[in-house]
Amino acid sequence: MERVPLESSWIRSAGYDAATRELELETARGDVYRYLAVPAQEYAGLLAAPSHGRYVNLRIKPRYGYRRVSPARRPGRPSRRAWPPA
Repeated sequence: MERVPLESSWIRSAGYDAATRELELETARGDVYRYLAVPAQEYAGLLAAPSHGRYVNLRIKPRYGYRRVSPARRPGRPSRRAWPPA
């Protein structure tokens, strides 16, 4: 799903698939969530909202089920054997 970048401190990008009615949000941390059975009007409202995070908190989260698509990519901790470097 192609996402468009958003100017938000919490949401990095959003995308919508009209065929499946799925809204995909990428958070500033890099987590990706897919909200299910979301009408196209909600996606349009999100894009037009003065505060994308507030719109999601008030209009999307309470009304639509979701699933986490991918966790944020976080740097791994070095193993004890590999640290400190030789």
